[in-house]
Amino acid sequence: MTDIRVLVVEDEPLLAEAHSAYTERVPGFVVVGVAHTARAAMAALRANDGGDVDLVLLDFRLPDLHGLDVCRALRAAGSSVDVLAVTSARDLAVVRTAVSLGVTHYLLKPFTFAAFRDKLERYADYRAQALADGEVAAQHEVDQMFATLRGTAGHSLPKGLDAQTLDRVRAALTDGTRAQVGLSATEVSALTGISRVTARRYLEYLVTVDRAARTPRYGTPGRPEVEYRPR
Repeated sequence: MTDIRVLVVEDEPLLAEAHSAYTERVPGFVVVGVAHTARAAMAALRANDGGDVDLVLLDFRLPDLHGLDVCRALRAAGSSVDVLAVTSARDLAVVRTAVSLGVTHYLLKPFTFAAFRDKLERYADYRAQALADGEVAAQHEVDQMFATLRGTAGHSLPKGLDAQTLDRVRAALTDGTRAQVGLSATEVSALTGISRVTARRYLEYLVTVDRAARTPRYGTPGRPEVEYRPR
């Protein structure tokens, strides 16, 4: 499958650079352009009828036009490019309008790389299903596509685990240099404020769904402690 081509639309140059760097860190995504205004974004998408862009990372608070107006203009022009809102706008009316305009994801600033990567990975899974040939055979296949996009694909969490705590554990595991050295359940416990036993349960769950790898940590007295790294 070819890389998903991304246009970053962000008026703050440092943030635009950071979002571009984040995007390039996620396998299967490539940044093909950066725009600092709505006008520049629309011009980039008009080139070749937007055929060189698959996904727009769109800040809503642009200096010349609101991001929702950019979405309206895109849909009015018949563009089917996907939009991931990357914004600090927390107004529920804005969120509802974004949904009505076909925004696939809504990511609030500030965010961690783990949260950003999760949105892109969900989108990639959804896109792979959406671009498959043929037609759906039954309702459950349609449900699966929507569940993938919303991050509820597959089976629900095991009893006793909750999504919010799982996100905290994943964020700790994938944060910066810690992702390179690996973390023990004790260290994840200290970072997240949950007990070591609970941290181990979440870490083992991540191993079972292939989101983390488990390896022995040697060099400590007695039985070596296990450490976990993100996949």
